[in-house]
Amino acid sequence: MARETITVDALVTQLRQVHGDALHAVVLYGSAATDEQVAGRSDLNVLVIVEAVDLTQLRQLAQTMRAWQEAGHAPVLELTRAEWQRSADIFPIEYADILERHRVLHGAFPLEGITVHLPELRLQTEHEAMGKLLRLRRGVMVAGTDAEQQRALLQSSLSALLVIFRAVLRLHGHRPARDARQVITDVATQCGFDAAPFTRVHALVRGTALSDRDTETVLHGYVQGMTALVVYLDQFTPPAHADDVVSPDLS
Repeated sequence: MARETITVDALVTQLRQVHGDALHAVVLYGSAATDEQVAGRSDLNVLVIVEAVDLTQLRQLAQTMRAWQEAGHAPVLELTRAEWQRSADIFPIEYADILERHRVLHGAFPLEGITVHLPELRLQTEHEAMGKLLRLRRGVMVAGTDAEQQRALLQSSLSALLVIFRAVLRLHGHRPARDARQVITDVATQCGFDAAPFTRVHALVRGTALSDRDTETVLHGYVQGMTALVVYLDQFTPPAHADDVVSPDLS
């Protein structure tokens, strides 16, 4: 399948043909589910819920999945219904994001009983933030003083950081805004770091040029902000009275 021809509809068609009645749901989640994606910059994130995972069927999807990833999209997540219903405790960030920002492309999405709890969300959020900070530091070492590589590092990191930022807001009992700039501002205010480097990167991703001189300054502030966020999360304790942070809207 050619890179230019793979679409969400084509992906769903292939999944239906291969999985048949075992396919419970195909769900688009993240920025694309709420029309926040940037053309050429944002992944299309897809969750597939099936009754059982069959290796023969997975192999039948090989050409489609290669084309999907070659088109620049994140690998499809395929879970059994049982796995989906019991894994919110180990993937609380992902579940919270999916519950709040998703669009069902096919089937019936099994949401009843899915809940994300604050202590689990806090632990994974700190883990992911620290991991992202370490990857940023490695990226800085590799890029050195090459402004083009620095800009590439900043651009490629923002999407994952926004997922972390939304999780931080949920830890405080807030539903994150759909606007990414507002999410950045809210988290920076809550955690006490400068939002400007992150909003500059957001603008860069959307096509606003960043000079070589400004790139160095922005990268410095970006890493400083992530360092401050990790310290904040290490010291953060969820409110004792709050347990469930995100539950699906079943209406």
